[in-house]
Amino acid sequence: MTTVLLALSLIGLAAEGPAISLFDGKTLAGWVAEGVVDDVRDGVKHPVWVVEDGLLVCHGKGFGFLRYKDREFADFTFHVEFRMAPGCNSGLGVRTRAFDPEDSRGTRPSFYSYELQLMDDAGKPPTTHSTGSLYRYVAPRQNAAKPAGEWNTLEVTCDGPRIRVTLNDKLIQDVDQSRIDAIKDKPLRGNVCLQNHGGTIAFRALEVRELKAEPAKP
Repeated sequence: MTTVLLALSLIGLAAEGPAISLFDGKTLAGWVAEGVVDDVRDGVKHPVWVVEDGLLVCHGKGFGFLRYKDREFADFTFHVEFRMAPGCNSGLGVRTRAFDPEDSRGTRPSFYSYELQLMDDAGKPPTTHSTGSLYRYVAPRQNAAKPAGEWNTLEVTCDGPRIRVTLNDKLIQDVDQSRIDAIKDKPLRGNVCLQNHGGTIAFRALEVRELKAEPAKP
């Protein structure tokens, strides 16, 4: 049982059924690239999002997202493992929607819902723009990111208005959005996505577990 799921069991919540795998290690089935989707190198067009050696890799040119389009989630734990190259800037979107470049401000996760920032900033003080932040809204309790080149494990649990984030076995966010004016009206359901914002990043073990309340004890 993962750290976050153990914590959930201790506060009266449980995962519903087995994990839902979002990545088969071979294809981008279920995902859609939005925003900048191609990069031209040496006169040849290459996709920004690719599968390489069983990993989902973003080569970080331009600005856009890879959104899991096949399903929306309300209350869930999203598990992701990621490895950044030096200088990387990326993120995870939760409870988000399709990205429209014509309405970038209104449809990107960091405005519409939440972006969990991922960037090459290990060892730097936590801010509202550092790894693990609810970008521009809430700084993490600490910067628990590992240096570029090392694998990180992140789990974000969305349970009604409560957002909990664990990075490398450290609880870095435990927020009730209903108590914070700037985020109290954020949606409670939507897609998950990955961000392209510059620099190479690899992902693996992408999965979601939906939550359900435990029956009340007599």
